[in-house]
Amino acid sequence: MDKFRDIRAYHTAGLVYVTDYLFVLPFLHRLVRKQTKGLKLDYLQLPGKTPKESRKAIEHDIRHGAFYMSNHRDIVMDAAFLGRLIIPRYCQHPYIGIGNNLFGKWWIEPLCRHLRTFVVKRNGTPRELMQSSQLLSEYILHLRKKHKSIWMAQREGRAKDSNDRTQPSVLKMLTLSAETNSEVIDQLKVLNICPVSLNYEYDPCDYLKAAEMQLKRDNPKWRKSKRDDIISMKTGIFGYKGHVVFRMTPSINPWLDAHREELIALPKNDMLRLIAEQIDQQIFLGYEMFDRGTEFDAYINSRIALIDIPNKDEAFLREKLLEMYSFPVKNHAEAVECLKLNV
Repeated sequence: MDKFRDIRAYHTAGLVYVTDYLFVLPFLHRLVRKQTKGLKLDYLQLPGKTPKESRKAIEHDIRHGAFYMSNHRDIVMDAAFLGRLIIPRYCQHPYIGIGNNLFGKWWIEPLCRHLRTFVVKRNGTPRELMQSSQLLSEYILHLRKKHKSIWMAQREGRAKDSNDRTQPSVLKMLTLSAETNSEVIDQLKVLNICPVSLNYEYDPCDYLKAAEMQLKRDNPKWRKSKRDDIISMKTGIFGYKGHVVFRMTPSINPWLDAHREELIALPKNDMLRLIAEQIDQQIFLGYEMFDRGTEFDAYINSRIALIDIPNKDEAFLREKLLEMYSFPVKNHAEAVECLKLNV
């Protein structure tokens, strides 16, 4: 019996490649051409190394598969763009983790699971969620031991304000079977986590996120519906994104080795928090700083105009939209300063 049956990606490798080349890749090519100013794969420049040396070092880290952990901008396009960029370069077709809260239509789950997507269950009783987390953790380790590449976001859901932070609970889920801090580090090394910075010049869902923040402010019990998730998916796919840059960063394994004794001496939660902060540091360093020009205020006004909600608070919506685009700049600057202090 296949214990991963309810969550695993379907074993249809031939169908995946046929679907990719006949449907998915041509569709993505059209999206890149019409909805972006270009899609780019880049590499974080490492201290003391040239861009070419940095690229070779990072490529060495991912050559035999990696766990790509990234910030999260779009429900569908994050993983789709990453796959389009790395499949031809590294002959890797990443397995993708996606929450079952996004399966708003009956056909979405089977389609996603045919396209190398596995299910992250996000509903049920606390006991059911723990059991599903244990199963997911086993499945991910199973894939990595077979040298398969995986993509998963650094947190459950998107940070609507773009202040992206890795949730230590994600790292805890990935290492549930580990009993000691030393075993946690060993399991993380098997995963070979390579943080990735996802950078969209413009977020197609920015006005939807701002609207959700006001609705939540006005009614703390407000929750997104499945219809809202479908609208977000459609907007993210077909909305304009400007320049799109995916920046790869090195595996955290050397950092884990260098700080192993310090980490294993800490309480487990503190250890996971420090590891999450290291992942964040690499993601922040990889942020692309876009020059959006003098017309950015007009862009913000155009996004506010798209919002249609009760008691529309334009001042609040403007504040939240500007916040979405300022947090990456702030976090990048802080990461650069931190790097200077540690060199």
